[in-house]
Amino acid sequence: MRLPRGLGLGREFGLFWAAQSVSLVGDRITVFVVPTLMIVALDASPFEVGVVAMAQYLGIPLLGPVAGVLVDRWDKRATLLVCDLVRMVAVLVIPVAYWLGVLSTPLLFGCVALISAATIFFNIGYLVAVPTTVPEDRLVRAYSRLEGSRTVAEVGGPSIAGALYHAFGVATLLVDAASYLVSAGCVRAMRPWGGTSVPEGGMWARLLLGFRLNWADPVLRRVIVAAVTLNSGGPIFVTVLPVLAYEGFGLSAGALGAAMSVAACGAVAGALVAPRIGARLGLGRTLAWGLLLHCLVGLGILAAPALPAGPVIAVTFGCYGFFMSCINVCSAPIRQSRMNADNQGVMHAAFRTATWGVIPLAALVGGTAVTLLTGGMGVLGAAQAVMVGGTLLAAFSFLPALRVQPLLDRARRDAEPAESLT
Repeated sequence: MRLPRGLGLGREFGLFWAAQSVSLVGDRITVFVVPTLMIVALDASPFEVGVVAMAQYLGIPLLGPVAGVLVDRWDKRATLLVCDLVRMVAVLVIPVAYWLGVLSTPLLFGCVALISAATIFFNIGYLVAVPTTVPEDRLVRAYSRLEGSRTVAEVGGPSIAGALYHAFGVATLLVDAASYLVSAGCVRAMRPWGGTSVPEGGMWARLLLGFRLNWADPVLRRVIVAAVTLNSGGPIFVTVLPVLAYEGFGLSAGALGAAMSVAACGAVAGALVAPRIGARLGLGRTLAWGLLLHCLVGLGILAAPALPAGPVIAVTFGCYGFFMSCINVCSAPIRQSRMNADNQGVMHAAFRTATWGVIPLAALVGGTAVTLLTGGMGVLGAAQAVMVGGTLLAAFSFLPALRVQPLLDRARRDAEPAESLT
């Protein structure tokens, strides 16, 4: 079988891209199936759904900084390979436990937490891998391809997951397990890259260095503050969505899956046009406006049930995904450009720890708030109120991002005289 060449980005990136693309489809299936299984099969409460959603991100504040230090020291390819295999086993435990009649919220929490822990190490290795497989002047193209894969997975993933769950139930998770195996095979086929290294300084020194590097740089500092604000409200919106869809609107798993797949078409469009928008407006300016519009379009969920719920979710999340793609395509190159290769691992780890560390709390708050408000407002009113509150909070991420583009422009102007002298 001839592997993709990453549209001119080389064989190694093609293999890496294939691994990510296959794995991302499986990820979307699990993200869809786990809350569906809890609500439909286990009759879980919104609070329990929030607890398991929290587990998806709980390892970030606990393992993130350590993961960055360790990934800098470990063989990068071997790290990605082991992470894929660990995630495969953790996913397989869920259907097996269900068939044995022992599946419970605590067991789901443990499996999701383990998947999350392995994903933390994988994602840090993944961010370090990209600049080693493509030249610096092609990084935006590479991230656009990866963002395109993510959004294409979001297009097909929920629809496939809804149809498979309707036909096969919990056995749908076997598809995700198989995707991790395929991803591991693609990583194994890559040439060795990013071997082990022992940077100067002990572990705690490296941990602190990652946070200092992010905070000392004025661009990274503003991106971090914006991302923390976004992740304080956005996860509330996403966590409550299955509760709103199944219990508030009465949608089936197949209907929600179809709506989410239609919605993700907007994300695909965003991944395709984001590089052009970034080139025209500047990466920092695109990031800032993407943050604001990504949040405000979430208010469209209020149009249901006055309008059909399925189309409302599709259109709202289509716009939601479009602007999220713009954010993701711009954020990574901005951060990569501000750090040398030796400190990429700790920089990314500290960034993810600070910005994703608030997500577990946000997910828990979302589930808890719906549970508390349902008695007085009903599940539909409670879910919509909590989702609107989350998206309005996240919209404040626009403010710190406004200064990113002027700082990038100033850095470029300062570098031009030095370059002209060489």
